[in-house]
Amino acid sequence: MTIEYGAESIQILKGLEAVRMRPGMYIGSTGKSGLHHLIYEIVDNSIDEAMAGFCDTIRVTLFEDGAVEVEDNGRGIPVDIHPETGKSALEVVMTTLHAGGKFSKNVYKVSGGLHGVGASVVNALSEELEVWVHRDGKIYYQKYARGIPQCNVTVIGETTKTGTVTRFKPDQQIFSTLEFDPDMVESKLRELAFLNSGLKIIFEDRINEYSNIFQYKGGLEEYIRFLAQGQKPLHNVIEVSGEYEEVIVNIAMLYTETYDQERIYSYANNIRTIDHGTHVTAFKNTITKMLNEYGKSLGVLKKDESFQGEDVREGLLAIVSVFLKNPEFEGQTKSKLGSEIASSAVSKVLRDKLSEYFELNKPTLKAILDKVIRTMQSREVARKARELVRRKNAMENSSLPGKLADCVSSDVEKSELFIVEGDSAGGSAKQARDREYQAILPLRGKILNVEKSSIQKLLSNEEIKSIIVAVGTNIGDSFDISKLRYGKVIIMTDADVDGAHIRTLLLTFFFRYMKQLIEEGKIYIAVPPLYKVDFGSNSTYLYTEEDFRALRKELGDAKKIEVQRYKGLGEMNPEQLWETTMNPQTRKLIKVNIENAEEADRLFNLLMGENPSERRVFIEKHALKVTYLDV
Repeated sequence: MTIEYGAESIQILKGLEAVRMRPGMYIGSTGKSGLHHLIYEIVDNSIDEAMAGFCDTIRVTLFEDGAVEVEDNGRGIPVDIHPETGKSALEVVMTTLHAGGKFSKNVYKVSGGLHGVGASVVNALSEELEVWVHRDGKIYYQKYARGIPQCNVTVIGETTKTGTVTRFKPDQQIFSTLEFDPDMVESKLRELAFLNSGLKIIFEDRINEYSNIFQYKGGLEEYIRFLAQGQKPLHNVIEVSGEYEEVIVNIAMLYTETYDQERIYSYANNIRTIDHGTHVTAFKNTITKMLNEYGKSLGVLKKDESFQGEDVREGLLAIVSVFLKNPEFEGQTKSKLGSEIASSAVSKVLRDKLSEYFELNKPTLKAILDKVIRTMQSREVARKARELVRRKNAMENSSLPGKLADCVSSDVEKSELFIVEGDSAGGSAKQARDREYQAILPLRGKILNVEKSSIQKLLSNEEIKSIIVAVGTNIGDSFDISKLRYGKVIIMTDADVDGAHIRTLLLTFFFRYMKQLIEEGKIYIAVPPLYKVDFGSNSTYLYTEEDFRALRKELGDAKKIEVQRYKGLGEMNPEQLWETTMNPQTRKLIKVNIENAEEADRLFNLLMGENPSERRVFIEKHALKVTYLDV
């Protein structure tokens, strides 16, 4: 069959049809992250008004019906007739891609909503969207359904206020989930409040009857101190600011007594650049060059010695924020900055201002150099340890950990590694598994808390070394995902407090030293049952307390009910373990992902770090949100 390819084959998508057909091109995904991106696109427009000096309050509200409302007290979207289209400017902005005030240099000096697609994309992907504009003493209103206007822009009242209110309900035809994560939204709004000193951002969660107000006077310094919770600082927060070639540069940095590699948070025009870009590359290169220069001039380094980037960045917490006209981003989600002028500006401002700071704060310079030289010396010890692991990895299976029961298959994608708590459960899992594609690695006791440990201590720990060798990728700078030996790495621990602790320790290790495995969806958590209930001739496994209570209520006063509560994996025989937890046809697995990397970073520091008081505050706040709790 021949398929003709001519002019009639070329499809022209009108209006916002392209957005609905390929939503991932505009918001990244149709999953949880894309859903939340809708909120951020509308909030970004309000932030632009704040940066321009016309807005000082933003309110974000989550409603019980799944709708979201964003309100600001800016100038309000223009509503007069657009000369080219003959329609209200409000309708043009809400229904036309690449339409907005961000293209005019006279309206916004700098802006986060740069492509002029934010509001229209949200409109296109919403089942329903309403806009109220307070402007020129009147309230203007328009309603849309999946991007299509349902009425003309109409005056519905008078007002003394100015600003825009946008309320939208994401479209269930587009998104795989419609449930917003209040913690995720709150974290983003807090971040924006830190970045915009003095701006008030009000968050209301009507679903959980919770609200919070974010307003910070301390700017990046206050933000750094917030991110450093649970860590011991080496010095006061260093702030440097300046302007070069019309690029405004703001940097805050702090060294802490931790063994983390760098934690750098970067922004361009208030947009979080998750994949960094030219501004961060310039920051890393400049700080490394400067500390090498100071190290040699002060005699800390010998002539043939030099700090590597990893030495300089261990324990470093930094925020790099730039504001520039017409920045170049990679993709609509603006995850990476490509503007070369940002590189020049960061290098120039950082070198000039940091030199001035160190001249006036020599004890701080000494403390930083002492930390970096210790890291450099430790690096050599760690390098030898890594080489040992690498050599073991390169050898045949005979060099794999002795307690690893490996699988037969060499097909990585089909193979699974179960990291199992305890020898007893490990023995049961070895009998239960399918030897063709399932490998078992039992652990003895709780593994090392890597959040509090140096790389040398980590690499001398037998349980950690067994995991590294079994997984095959090595860690840190030596990590190579092409060497991964299993398509799934599954953490299988008891459904109790100790099991949850071991699970958290393992997740901390993977997050800190093998993060790409999480990012690429290779890490899973097995969900063993809590109960086995026999009633009459029937039996069932239950995985949550809620399911157990529901079944008891359903069965009522029925006699001959036998309940077995599993306190550990070792209490199940191999057949039960296979049936409930390991059989791909019947098991429950939770894929571990990172929706908000910086919040995950902060929480690992908070929960696994050195500050018990901060940890207690967090636990008290979130205690009622626990899904599984063993008492």
